[in-house]
Amino acid sequence: MPTNSKAEPSADVPSPCVYICALDDQDVCIGCYRSAAEITGWSRYSNEEKQAVLKKVGERERASGNFIAS
Repeated sequence: MPTNSKAEPSADVPSPCVYICALDDQDVCIGCYRSAAEITGWSRYSNEEKQAVLKKVGERERASGNFIAS
């Protein structure tokens, strides 16, 4: 049986959304620390791209000094 050469949608890496949705002056969400572009592109990103965004999210959260308990 032939395999599907088309990539499967990325559903393995969960969104960091915490449902506190508001953008700051730099267009970064104050809840999940993703940029507006990262939020709108999330569903199209590969798992590798999502992991790269999560790394940036962690850096932004640490730089902010605000930590949301999970």
